[in-house]
Amino acid sequence: MARFGRLAGIGAFALTISACSMGNMFGGGGSSSAQLQNASASQAEIAQASSNALPAIATECPPIKVRVGGEAIFKYASGKVGNPKDLSYQAVIEKQSRNCVVSNGKITIKMGVVGRLLLGPVGNVSSVDVPLRFAIERDGVPLFSEKYEIPVTITPPNQSEEFVKVVENVEIPYLGGEQITIWVGFDPRA
Repeated sequence: MARFGRLAGIGAFALTISACSMGNMFGGGGSSSAQLQNASASQAEIAQASSNALPAIATECPPIKVRVGGEAIFKYASGKVGNPKDLSYQAVIEKQSRNCVVSNGKITIKMGVVGRLLLGPVGNVSSVDVPLRFAIERDGVPLFSEKYEIPVTITPPNQSEEFVKVVENVEIPYLGGEQITIWVGFDPRA
């Protein structure tokens, strides 16, 4: 019993000591002058502290979406738009993906597309430059927009060919709480 009493006493002492050291973790036991200094900060000091604060950390990668109307392009022979018999070729986006790394208040984005070029009934081309645009918007405001001409070669007797485009190391600042969207789509405009 004496041994049990001694162990219980040592355990209680250790618990008391550890409780004292935990006070700082939960806000107690700190410097009272620092707490009073923060309690009486002026609006200018609060604004200054907020501007020097690091931005919030992004918890997920922004979504990547295909622009409506940009999911496919069609090229017709002799300008006969809309007639399937006069289709020279079409290109479609099959998959899109992105990957993000967050560091020092920035999101670094790697984005990519897998697509396919298919010859139509009057298709006799062996090489086509497919116009593809990647863009990034924050709350509807463009941050990045770049058009790429992807060369696609079709070797007979093939009637279609897959193409891949990856864009890496696009950095955008992350402020926190904003709506960021990555867009991709064909852009045949000059």
